[in-house]
Amino acid sequence: MRTAPRVGVFGLLGSGNLGNDGSLEAVLDYLRAAHPDAAVDALCGGPEAVSARYGIPATRLHWYRGEYRTASRAGAIAGKGLGKLLDVFRTAAWVRRHDAVIVPGMGVLEATLPLRPWGFPYSLFLLCASGRLLRTPVALVSVGAAAIRDRPTRALVRRSARLAAYRSYRDAASRDAMRAMGVDTARDEVYPDLAFALPTPRPDGPAGPPGRVCVGVMDFHGSNDDRARAGEIYQRYLDGTIRFVRTLVQEGRPVRLLTGDACDAPVVGAILDAVNSPLVTAAEAASLTDLMKEMAAADSAVAVRYHNLVCALKAGTPVLAVSYAAKSDALMARMGLGAYCHPAREIDADRLLEQFRTLEKRSAELRQTLTEANRDAARDLERQFTALSAALFPTSATTHAHAPRENR
Repeated sequence: MRTAPRVGVFGLLGSGNLGNDGSLEAVLDYLRAAHPDAAVDALCGGPEAVSARYGIPATRLHWYRGEYRTASRAGAIAGKGLGKLLDVFRTAAWVRRHDAVIVPGMGVLEATLPLRPWGFPYSLFLLCASGRLLRTPVALVSVGAAAIRDRPTRALVRRSARLAAYRSYRDAASRDAMRAMGVDTARDEVYPDLAFALPTPRPDGPAGPPGRVCVGVMDFHGSNDDRARAGEIYQRYLDGTIRFVRTLVQEGRPVRLLTGDACDAPVVGAILDAVNSPLVTAAEAASLTDLMKEMAAADSAVAVRYHNLVCALKAGTPVLAVSYAAKSDALMARMGLGAYCHPAREIDADRLLEQFRTLEKRSAELRQTLTEANRDAARDLERQFTALSAALFPTSATTHAHAPRENR
């Protein structure tokens, strides 16, 4: 008699990032449809939130609870160091309990935002090394990757990727980056971001006011390589965004501010204070589904965060990307909107407005383009889930074909 597969999911899940949690949701949907008998649990950043939201057991990723706070006192430094040692054994013990572990999407092989090697890169290495030693396959599914200059971070990321049993990427640039770092990618495939597997929600209320523009914002300070000028980058981004929003308001356009992570809240507050208009409101989205509903109610959108862009594209709403990394440019090109990207580090409000007006003039055409691109993305992800089942559960009969949930 075949036993139910024990599947672990791993990552910075339940920690306030809506994109990460949306990727988890897509993988859970796949497992429940294709492997309904699977016993699933998580090793993650926010176990309480994951258990409450998704109904699966969850364990804290780090032994030391202050992992992502800067350690300056001797006690905190000692606690963090001890935690790194204990996490070796905690991670291995968790991996041992599973038949397979899935890392659902996310930019786990990149450092496009500030990142220290002893943080998540170290945790991912422990996972992949444990998987190899204990013969538990670890799958990096539709993950993001990018060239990394910092040598310790690059070494950990490269080794983690080599140790994984299955790798797929959310764009060709990610695969190219790993190949350039010395990873054999000959058998690695490229598929869309996992969030494209989520159902497109139905509107659950009246349409938004005519002319509404969604503006997705971010607490943006550049990448790992921009630490020396992080404050300058942030101020330029904020000033440009405020000027853009203020111009829309002067034209009588309602503006809806969106975020993708809890850390973005101060940016929303700064824009609301600076513009000071009843036409500017802020959404309180708790999931990618909520973000998609907001995007669907808008005429058009401008966004920085990767999964804000995904939500606009998935909802079929023309969007202009304020791009901080190659992944955003690749996403927009894949969906047929490659001409509508603007650099986040060098934001120019006049040029942004010019691009935005061009986007809106082509709105009807772009909506049709997105309809076709979303159909292709859904098909590609079905292929990925079939390949993933074959790689992780070769002896498991998938009697339940994976099908998208009904639109909500």
